Amino acid sequence: MWRWESLLPVIDPVYIVTLGEGDTPLLPLSRLGSHLGLPRLYLKDEGVNPTGSFKARGLSAAVSKARELGIEKLAMPSAGNAGGALAAYAARARMQAFVCLPQDTPVANILECRVAGAQVHLVAGLISDCALLVEEKSRLEGWFDLSTFKEPWRVEGKKVMGYEIAESFGWQLPDVIVYPTGGGTGLIGMWKAFQELRELGWLETRQLPRFVAVQSSGCAPVVKAFEAGDLACEFWRDARTLASGLRVPKSFADRLILQVLRDSQGTAVAVSDQEITEANVRLGALEGIFCSPEGAATLAGLYHLIDSGWVHAADRIVLFNTGSGLKYIS
Repeated sequence: MWRWESLLPVIDPVYIVTLGEGDTPLLPLSRLGSHLGLPRLYLKDEGVNPTGSFKARGLSAAVSKARELGIEKLAMPSAGNAGGALAAYAARARMQAFVCLPQDTPVANILECRVAGAQVHLVAGLISDCALLVEEKSRLEGWFDLSTFKEPWRVEGKKVMGYEIAESFGWQLPDVIVYPTGGGTGLIGMWKAFQELRELGWLETRQLPRFVAVQSSGCAPVVKAFEAGDLACEFWRDARTLASGLRVPKSFADRLILQVLRDSQGTAVAVSDQEITEANVRLGALEGIFCSPEGAATLAGLYHLIDSGWVHAADRIVLFNTGSGLKYIS
């Protein structure tokens, strides 16, 4: 079976920084699907990645490329999981890492960064406030800024999730992908992956999935912009949600996210923290899977899609769990 390392244009293989092997599973949600009247319901479980989340996808590629180019100091703002992935891969690559986190970031994420040797700075604010500090530190001290969409390699790593979905379905594609959207790297990366596979002639279909961006009602800039028909998002004031990865007041790639939703004939859905919590319990009770709050948000969003008639029994639907629920226990 191919590995994503073989798809990256890395000049010297010694610079590939790895922490684990194997694709993340695509799990049929048989009991939940039966309960919902959706017999073709699946979960892409990214919680089994190294560092316990999908952030390992993008950071493994970005750190590998930075190592190849001779960069020694990497910095980024994070809501939690991305910082842990940067710290871990930087440690493997013998590079310095600086991670700026909101002070109410889950404790597991903070400890993960520190244990891996990263410099950690906590900010009384949101990821947007952390981004300003990282930008200043990069300018004054020569750190390379790995913020979302400030370099191209994180999206290249994330798009491999799309390759795995296509391979899992025998080079067919699902009808709907429900994705928790903060920065949006994975959503944009998978759309890029599907277009590439279609152009290469690897797919058995020309039809691409409809993407659904799920956000928290306490921080839903993409949902607001999509419903208003806007081309870009407004900054979301006073962002609040228990799903820390969804607490992104304005993605740097907001225009691209909205374009993917429209090009794929998709939609955007906001869910409450209560709905997220209830969905997490339901998914655990029916399927034995302990999702991150962001992952549970996709199930909460699916209920909205069912109620509105946007999805149908014949649809092949993939929910994304972006991380292990164990990382949110504190």
